[in-house]
Amino acid sequence: MAETISRKGKGVRRSAAARSRADTARRARARTGSAMGGALALLPFTEEQLHKVFLVAILGGAAALMWVVASLAGVPALLQAQVASLAADAGFEVRRVQVTGVDRMNELKVYERVLAERDRPMPLVDVDAIRADLLALSWVEDARVSRQLPETLVVDVVERTPRAVLRKADKLVLIDGGGHELEPISSANARGMLKISGPGAARQVAELDTLLDAAPALKSQVAEAEWVGNRRWNLTFATGQVLALPHGDDASAGALVSFARLDGLNRLLGGKVAAFDMRAPDRIYMRIPGRAQAKALEASPKANGGQ
Repeated sequence: MAETISRKGKGVRRSAAARSRADTARRARARTGSAMGGALALLPFTEEQLHKVFLVAILGGAAALMWVVASLAGVPALLQAQVASLAADAGFEVRRVQVTGVDRMNELKVYERVLAERDRPMPLVDVDAIRADLLALSWVEDARVSRQLPETLVVDVVERTPRAVLRKADKLVLIDGGGHELEPISSANARGMLKISGPGAARQVAELDTLLDAAPALKSQVAEAEWVGNRRWNLTFATGQVLALPHGDDASAGALVSFARLDGLNRLLGGKVAAFDMRAPDRIYMRIPGRAQAKALEASPKANGGQ
């Protein structure tokens, strides 16, 4: 007779083990959900808002990818050309150029750089490139370029202000207060303007202005200034007389103020003295034309009745 073995006990154990595993998994999910819930609770967003943020990020990434693909295919350039064509058909193209701020410089030089934009659709006008081109002009310190719809391009120029004439070996050049060269100038047109000379003199214009401001009574009478040895100034007045100043900002300003005081008391300018030397502290040397020759004649044997 065959023997029948019951498997009921083993099945019960398997079922109990399965239930234990299921309970463990549920407890793990509960702990994980609790931890995530706690982390989400710390964020300043609701769960719905967070879902929207994720959705926007996904859509933004997709849009960026589409734009890259379109750019590689040349679609933006085609769209830009189409927009420019539509703008031109609607009358939005450059038909007038308006220039303001030009006083001393040749206005035609500005128009030469802007008129190339005539008949160009407004969306295709590169105002930054036009400004950069204008800044290359020697007289232009700054420039603003703007579109005045539908058809006008407005250029506002800020000119450099001429301050002095730089004397070079072969020509005279007009410069501004920063030593920036503006344009060559004739002797006739330079008449009455302050002339400066000497290596590196153009870079010292601002310092020269500060020096002359120390003695306002003399400033208008200075016709020329020579930068000597890259360290000091020789001033030539309208009378043709020369004043040698010491080096150093304080020393030269003090000497100039002292000279102005002496001139106010003794009328040095316009007198017989051709040159004043104030390089030595607390004293002034004066040279009178012909005095040396006169002294030499007086000291000669013939003048003294010698053989």
